[in-house]
Amino acid sequence: MPKSHLLVASVIWLVTAFSAASETRIQFAAPGASDSLRDALRGASQTLREGGKATAQDLLAAAQSDYAQLLGVLYSRARYGGVILIRVDGREAASIPPLAQPTEIRTIQIQVNPGPVFLFDDARIGPLARGTELPEGFRRGQPAGTQTIQDAADAGVDGWRAAGHAKANVAAEEIIARHAQDRVSARIGLNPGPRLRFGNVTVGGSKDVSARRIRIIAGIPEGQVYDPAEVERAAARLRRTGSFRSVTIEEAPDIGPNSTLPMAINVVEATPRRFGFGAEYSTVEGIRLSGFWLHRNFLGGAERFRVDGSVAGIGGGTGGVDYDLGVRYERPAEPRADIDFFAEIGFESLDEPDFTSQTADFTLGFTRYATDDLTVEFGLGYLYSDSEDAFGRETYQLVTLPLAGELDKRDDSLDPTKGYYVDLEVTPFIGLAGTSGGAQTVLDARAYRGMGKLTFAGRMQLGSLLGPSLENSPPFYRFYSGGGGSVRGHGYQTLGVDFAGQHVGGRSFLGLSGELRGDITENIQLVGFADWGYVGAESFPDFTGDSHAGAGIGLRYKTGIGPIRLDLATPVSGETDGSKLYIYIGIGQTF
Repeated sequence: MPKSHLLVASVIWLVTAFSAASETRIQFAAPGASDSLRDALRGASQTLREGGKATAQDLLAAAQSDYAQLLGVLYSRARYGGVILIRVDGREAASIPPLAQPTEIRTIQIQVNPGPVFLFDDARIGPLARGTELPEGFRRGQPAGTQTIQDAADAGVDGWRAAGHAKANVAAEEIIARHAQDRVSARIGLNPGPRLRFGNVTVGGSKDVSARRIRIIAGIPEGQVYDPAEVERAAARLRRTGSFRSVTIEEAPDIGPNSTLPMAINVVEATPRRFGFGAEYSTVEGIRLSGFWLHRNFLGGAERFRVDGSVAGIGGGTGGVDYDLGVRYERPAEPRADIDFFAEIGFESLDEPDFTSQTADFTLGFTRYATDDLTVEFGLGYLYSDSEDAFGRETYQLVTLPLAGELDKRDDSLDPTKGYYVDLEVTPFIGLAGTSGGAQTVLDARAYRGMGKLTFAGRMQLGSLLGPSLENSPPFYRFYSGGGGSVRGHGYQTLGVDFAGQHVGGRSFLGLSGELRGDITENIQLVGFADWGYVGAESFPDFTGDSHAGAGIGLRYKTGIGPIRLDLATPVSGETDGSKLYIYIGIGQTF
């Protein structure tokens, strides 16, 4: 390298090193501003986000961009007379030319004088579609923030679009701020445009999933009056299949013949095959391993084909090892949008402390997506089981009518902090052999409330078996308590019913659990919990049976696939097997 080049490089290195080593002092002041306005201004400042250790060039660019950012905050809070001063080593940032940028900045001073709040003295928008709800703040005497004006315009346009006028827009806008009176006049004119119907639907981006099936699954009703909510539902139906990485539905820029609006569905297909696995461990129940394999476009029409399997009780003291294998096929939009057809077959071998069973079942049914949060499932099935318990060996043949409803209002299914979840399963059955008719009901209700770094979580489980007497009921439909899924701190299925000197499952179950989860760091969470369970011989809990309780503490380490769980529990009440400490390890919150 020539000596001249080496000298230049050395100078540049020294300047860069000196600039990086010198930390710039950044001062911020907003005299007269409320705490919320001051926080909003600080959050909008790019200079504050860059921090004092950024390069001089980056800091100057941030300071010059702050004028627009801070002004936008003031306007959104109805402050149109504010003054923004940003000084870089005493010079106004806006006055520093691009070719005379400093190589070092010692101090940046940001001062925002918010000025008075401007109020509406006139707030008009029209014409409006019937039923349009404008923002509460868009009226005379209220703060005239730009966001309120924008929200009013959006509400007016959305009202017409919901009535079928897809091309509604803002045709005129007059906003006048009178600084002498601190008042704003806002007049917005809307152009509804013609009322349109859904036109021809085209599909782009599909490779392995047939375009015809994509149109059927989307369910856009060609020929019916345009409805933006229907467009959103169509996109949700396609995403729900899992066959696509992305889904967009676009309206044509121009109106089609006979007042129709052509629609274009564009998809990017996902990798069709995926698999997953899970593992859990407890000191009593041992190791449970599970896995699945899924094909998300099994026959070219976004059909799902899934195989699930698990092995439980490895190295545990809960009888023997349990196995199960299930295969499920689902065809979306069959017979119509928002209803999926399914067929499933399952095999299960249970070696429990009180009974053994080998069961096979086959079910045909439908899944109905009633709303974004509510799913209902119903079917018709056949179950065959060879079981042995304290009452002897029996072969069961049942016709089942499984019904289920799931309402999910949680903010995050893996690690919820607010909302609630309800899962109700009712399985009426007709006994062809081994038992009479009846029904099993299982309810799982959960609620969550977050308060800063704390989350309160509560759970109630309820089980009921109607119909056959205790000794004539299928053992796999009876209820137990104890273990990681019910009452931690007690052995697996240790609580049941004493019947003629035999320990068997009951016909009713009630379980209550509570957790207090506190975030210690961004990824680590400390948990305190308590569980209580009751099992009775009657069909509904009347509290003549036995109960037990457990409590403990736990740790969660949050990952992208859910928190890794470690719980330490001990008995609080009820009979125990002598153990004082139980350890549970798994993935995901307990509930």
